Amino acid sequence: MKRGFIGTAIAAASIGVAGFGQAVSGAQQQAPASRYTPAPGAKDLKAVLFNWTWYMGMLRGPQERESVATLEYQASGTIQVDGQPCRLTKYRMSNNYQLAGQRIQYTCTRANGQQYSAIEVVSGQYAWDEDIVGAEIVPGKGKATPKPAVRDERLIRLWASPQGAPKAAVAGGDKTTVAYDTGKPVVTFPIPGVPGAIAKATLSAQNQAERVEVRQGNLVMEFTYADYADFNNPLNQIEAFMPGKLVEKRNGVTVRDLTTRETETGNVYVVMPVPENVRKATAAQP
Repeated sequence: MKRGFIGTAIAAASIGVAGFGQAVSGAQQQAPASRYTPAPGAKDLKAVLFNWTWYMGMLRGPQERESVATLEYQASGTIQVDGQPCRLTKYRMSNNYQLAGQRIQYTCTRANGQQYSAIEVVSGQYAWDEDIVGAEIVPGKGKATPKPAVRDERLIRLWASPQGAPKAAVAGGDKTTVAYDTGKPVVTFPIPGVPGAIAKATLSAQNQAERVEVRQGNLVMEFTYADYADFNNPLNQIEAFMPGKLVEKRNGVTVRDLTTRETETGNVYVVMPVPENVRKATAAQP
């Protein structure tokens, strides 16, 4: 990857590269006086986090700030529905890392030929399903069904994702650590907004996550990633990388097996406004 490549947009909550050590210690970010470059073979946490975001293509602008704010992602493959694999005909994931939100729209075909569709959303501490995108934001348009029981699972999916994991690791401050397993860095960090959820990300020789395991009580979610490339439209490739293969397991059972079709990593507009009935239903939970 070319040093100093300038992306198409700068996110408001970017993290200065020279501020990685400050982010890890929890200190307030300061504008870097010069660009940080890890020593060859450096194995300390600051170097590992820099290399992780650098080789993901997440550092943007002349100051090399981590400034990826949103992601649009499309894939094919299978997803588990009612305990059975369902062949996807549509899968679109929209992430917002600044406001901690994700919307996944998918349509799939069951083994019996029946079609199934869903829109799964999480925004901050709220989770719900929609029958149309943006349901109930305009009164009388669509239905939003509160799903507080799956909020943690959906937040874990966001913060264990290929871009979300390095962001969460940097944000973990003093709670983020690095160790080595057969020479590979293993970064341990808390999942933002999910009490008790701890992630371990194993990085490849290319400084990209090949496996992220998240444990929260009896729940174990495992994400494996392979075949990283720039999947943006050929006219809009900006050396920002995503895995071509994503597999998610829940307590050992494969629940999503995805093959990347196309991404948009140029900080497109992604929002998940919370419908009022979802706020009320969530507030009413014991």
